[in-house]
Amino acid sequence: MRVVSLAGPSDSGKTTLVEELVPQLTEEARVATVKSIHHDIEIDTPGADTHRHRTAGAETVVGVTPALTFDITARGKRDPPDEPDAEFFRTDDPELRALSRVLTRLEGRGYDVVVVEGFTEAPLPTILVGDRDPGAVGGEVVGRGSEDLAGLVETVLGLEPLATRVESSDADES
Repeated sequence: MRVVSLAGPSDSGKTTLVEELVPQLTEEARVATVKSIHHDIEIDTPGADTHRHRTAGAETVVGVTPALTFDITARGKRDPPDEPDAEFFRTDDPELRALSRVLTRLEGRGYDVVVVEGFTEAPLPTILVGDRDPGAVGGEVVGRGSEDLAGLVETVLGLEPLATRVESSDADES
């Protein structure tokens, strides 16, 4: 699975770039996106059956509608896994451990490409958007949002696949 992060200041055009990249990438690959949200929001309607399932204690609730399937998992940035799923996310940062869990789930679901918006500190190949300082991101800068869209798509599809699962033999050698 190829993973790229889009990093830039607020209102720099990250979401617009996601909207431009995703349709182009989906011509070649199965694509998922991950968005870092810095404040709590309620994505499930209080009183709805799925909300009642979650507040009853289910760690994950999956809703299936005629047009959409969604899941809500109660492990966000405040309650990430104790250990990251991915070796390169071995960190005390709860936000990166939560991202590790999400990327592992998406890889298990068979996605080819994941576009991550936010998570600036993640050690992921990064496309800079706006005037973000390259030294302020956790990953290698592989492009800039101002570049030609076709070139950015080619860059993303050419990234080395990211192995999100920690192999037991690798973990024993560390």
